[in-house]
Amino acid sequence: MDNDVSAGSTTSTLGHLALGLTLLAFGIGSTGVIDNVAASDAAALATWVGGVALFVAGLLELRAGDGRTGTAFAGLGAFWFAWGTGVGSGVSTEAAGLFMVLWAMLALSLTAAASGTGLLGQGVYGLLTLSLLLSGIGAFADASVLGRIGGWAAAVAGLAAWYGATASLAAWPAFKGRAAGRGVTATG
Repeated sequence: MDNDVSAGSTTSTLGHLALGLTLLAFGIGSTGVIDNVAASDAAALATWVGGVALFVAGLLELRAGDGRTGTAFAGLGAFWFAWGTGVGSGVSTEAAGLFMVLWAMLALSLTAAASGTGLLGQGVYGLLTLSLLLSGIGAFADASVLGRIGGWAAAVAGLAAWYGATASLAAWPAFKGRAAGRGVTATG
């Protein structure tokens, strides 16, 4: 078995690490699994790591000619910046739900665009879509259990993004949508 893992550029790897850390912080905060830790506690991380750093990584990927990863990172950077700066601004639960559902549409587009990147790439965006959708519906329906389930989906997506980036850095095997073997890659 060939353990070479190619995840694109260093910028792509850094972007996946930023996305993974942000999703983990948001997800764990949303689950309520740790006392006195809420999703809103991830606002600073979401603003600067998930927002600014991911947006810049997206611009660099676009400049390098990678439209798929550049669009994903720039779009998600805009989402995390908007979410991080808007936490605690006193918007209605319906407005918060609409915000999440609208951004779930972007995540769904990213899931479809990741069809050629393998199980890992599609899994991250698919779980992000599920997380945002459940969080949005939970806000509309005033059902905190949906928000907690969405938090678990975000946490798992964060772990998958982290694993993909770490696999690239450490030359670990990654999932490519087929049996592991020669040429296994974790692409952005």
